[in-house]
Amino acid sequence: MITGGAGFIGSHLADACIARGYRVIVLDNLSGGRRDYVNAAAEFVQGDVTEPAHLEPIFANGVDAVLHLAAQASIRLSFADPSHDLRTNTLGTINVLQACLAYRVPRLLFASSMTIYGNSNPVPTAESAAPDPASYYAITKYAAERYVHLTAARRDLDFQLNVTSFRMFNVYGERQSLTNAYQGVMAIFIGNVLRGEPITIHSDGEQSRDFVHISDVVRAWMDALEQPATYGQVINLGTGVPTTVNALCDAVLRAFGKDRSSYPVHYGPAQPGDMRASAADIRRAQALLNWQPRVPFAEGIQQTIAWARAQLSDSRR
Repeated sequence: MITGGAGFIGSHLADACIARGYRVIVLDNLSGGRRDYVNAAAEFVQGDVTEPAHLEPIFANGVDAVLHLAAQASIRLSFADPSHDLRTNTLGTINVLQACLAYRVPRLLFASSMTIYGNSNPVPTAESAAPDPASYYAITKYAAERYVHLTAARRDLDFQLNVTSFRMFNVYGERQSLTNAYQGVMAIFIGNVLRGEPITIHSDGEQSRDFVHISDVVRAWMDALEQPATYGQVINLGTGVPTTVNALCDAVLRAFGKDRSSYPVHYGPAQPGDMRASAADIRRAQALLNWQPRVPFAEGIQQTIAWARAQLSDSRR
């Protein structure tokens, strides 16, 4: 079962699971996902993790593993509506865990976030760094992650619940929304240029992010699914290479044959909860999964833009 399986990352995971021969059930409320991203071989259920009644029939039919990605994923929206953020990210995760307990599901992989590290940690940041969430979103994701691991460690369980959390950095690639102004800075910039809109950079643009391609992230999840070495582990997924937002802007414009001297780029105030510097220490992923990101930034951005151009072309037909 994949929660949030019609979304950017979840739909790619559904494809990968089906390619490996798994039977897949996708649960998504379509608030951010797209029905047409769901693999035709998957069973689709429109529902919400905040509603236990939407989960129960799926678990009752038999679930061997849960890939839990359903979330409110915008830092900015978490400040606008903290209670919705809490219900979806933390209470939604508790509901999934309760269903796993009720139906003795042995395996759960959880989509955590690099935002829980905040601004006080060294960069690149290792999983052992002390969490210092700087946004409501980060608080809810960290709380959900702790619920996942503490539940699996309960001594009163009469079965083994094996969990893994991935603290994902800035995942990008095909199927990331080109119109959602609240998440995915690379996709936001690409969408801006495709539509001829100005690019807006918050703060001075020297804040850094660690961009990791969707195919590398999916490979890590799939390799971990049946890998006992990852049980009980929290694992960073990134590249370890920080890229400033200014450098990202330049790379996107360059791919379109433009630059900042000829294209409108505006600067605005920093947004609440933004991290100044971010990059992953990936030694744990390397040790446990023999995992290494394979898609260089320059190649990944070209692939993403080629996909985005095709989306625009299709929408105009």
